[in-house]
Parts: sequence; structure tokens; C-alpha cells
Amino acid sequence: MQLGINLGYWGAGMDGDNLAVAQEADRLGYAVCWAAEAYGSDAATVLSWVAAKTERIDVGSAIFQIPARQPAMTAMTAATLDSLSGGRFRLGLGVSGPQVSEGWYGVKFDKPLSRTREYVEIVRKAMSRERLSHDGEHWTLPLPGGPGKPIKLTVHPTREHIPLYIAAIGPKNLEQTGEIADGALLIFPSAEHLEDTAIKYLRAGREKAGKTLDGFDVCPTVPLALGDDKDVTALADTFRPYTALYVGGMGSRKQNFYNQLAQRMGYEKEAAEIQDKYLSGDKQGAAAAVPHDLIDSTTLLGSVDRIADRMKAYAAAGVTTLTLAPAGFTLDERLASLRAGTEALERAGLA
Repeated sequence: MQLGINLGYWGAGMDGDNLAVAQEADRLGYAVCWAAEAYGSDAATVLSWVAAKTERIDVGSAIFQIPARQPAMTAMTAATLDSLSGGRFRLGLGVSGPQVSEGWYGVKFDKPLSRTREYVEIVRKAMSRERLSHDGEHWTLPLPGGPGKPIKLTVHPTREHIPLYIAAIGPKNLEQTGEIADGALLIFPSAEHLEDTAIKYLRAGREKAGKTLDGFDVCPTVPLALGDDKDVTALADTFRPYTALYVGGMGSRKQNFYNQLAQRMGYEKEAAEIQDKYLSGDKQGAAAAVPHDLIDSTTLLGSVDRIADRMKAYAAAGVTTLTLAPAGFTLDERLASLRAGTEALERAGLA
């Protein structure tokens, strides 16, 4: 199992430290550094900066939002980043959510599965430098009856095949991801529930494509907080607002994929309570309603030995790249968490 690092969103208050974190991850031998985007910083600019200041670590988009870019532009960006980084780019895609897609980009959030499938087809065709033509439900290239003609990408990516990941949560999306992608970007992963909430659907998608999970990258993001095992409860409490935000407030009452995931993990009653309180404006009450076990099972908390045991569980569950989001109020604390990740992987015998 390899380790990755997730810098999250640029502009979250730790920008000055993020480059130092990426460079330390590069020095420690982490496999990939991911950057995210929502409706603030864009991932492509951040990744180009990180790639220019590192040497070996891959850089990946977690995610490029599908409603934000035409698929041909995504192919252009991926090819450019792969070329500039010397073949170190990984392309992560996702549909975002209805509030961002419709409120920020003005793109209707409908038929996300078919939209994703078409998007991937076009991106892959463009990155392969075929002359681009497509006749689908969501895109038609070239437009009929006009001056457009099939053209091909002029940039040559360093690699013939840029790894393509999809951020997936729901069963249908996970199955399609297994079918059409090279890897899956997961969030709130519990090693104990991973088979039932993700792996079995990914496996079904791979089988549909005539493949197995061999070579497919199962890549969840897991927050890490280093500390004494006696303080695990306090460490978990620091992630209550984060968990409450996603389970309670990311999306509408009817369309919150993270809330549905918590329900599939056995927290139906608790997920409903968190959402009710969050959407009514009681964010503190929502955070207080998050079960400790939900946080503890979806994070890495405590000593290096405890973290190593949890890493073993993730590896046994099928994780191939464990992406860490190291917690800390200072740069030194974040770097210490980063180093603890490497040490834990070694103690677990997974390095």
C-alpha cells in the first residue's frame, strides 16, 4: 500500500505551509499529492505550482469538477500538466454536487452517471490524440451544420496513458467507476465497512469491463491526527465539525451523498439527526451528534502504533493508496503527522 497526501483547498488558511508539506511528502517518498477545488481555488494552478517545486511525487486533481470544464479543456489541462511535470500527473474527476453545479457553474445537475461516462470517453479520446468526434446525449463534437471539424490535441503528454480516477460515493457511481476508470477516490472510508460500501461495487464494475481489481487504485482520503492513545477521544472531537459539515450540510436534504454513505455504514438515525440540526442552523449541535465511532473508524488517530494497526486494516480491506490529510495547527505539527504516516506504514510492514 502506498501513501498519498491531500492538500485540500488552497485558501483554507494554511497556504503558506502547503508547499512545505508537499515537499516533505516528496522527500519522504509519498506516491502522490492531491489538490481539491470547489468554488474557491482551482486545482490545476495549485498542482502546477507543486509540480514545479517537487521532484518525484505525482500530482493529482481530487477533483477537477466536471461541470466546470468542457471535456476537451480537461484533456488539454491533463496533457499540459503531465508534460510540465515529466509524467507525474493523475487526473481525478467528479460531478461535484447540485448546489455547486447549478449555483456556481450554471450546469444542470442531472444524469450524473451518463454525463460522467461521456465525459471520460471524450477526455480519453482527446488525450490519445485521436481526431475528436463524439455523438452523445450530452456532447456533440463537432457541432453539426457549422464550420467545426474533428481536430486533435497538439500537446504530447509524457505518457501514453494518464491515470484517470473518479470520485465516487454511491453504489451506481462506484460500479461505473470500476468499469471506466483506473482508480476510485473515496471519502469517509471505514476499513470495517469498505467491502460493503465500496469494494463490492467497484469489483462488479471491473467484472463488467472484463477486468479484476488488479491494477485498479482504491484511493481513499483519511484525516490523520497524531497523539497519545489516551487522548483519542479528544483527537476525534477535532474532526466533529468536518464530519458534521459533510454528513449534515453538503448538499440538500434529498441529495447528500455523504449522509447516505453514513446511513449505509449503519448510522441511519444519527445521520438524520446531524442533518436536521445542521440544516436548521445548529452547527454545534450537529457536530455534537456525530458518533465517536464514525469519526474514529474513518480517520487515523493516536500513536504511531495505533495508526499502523489501522493502516493494516485498510490494506486488508483493499486500499492500494491511502491518502492522508495530516492535521495540525502549525506547520511543525503537520510535518510530524506526515512523518508519522511513513513510520506507521513501515511498522505495519506495508512499505
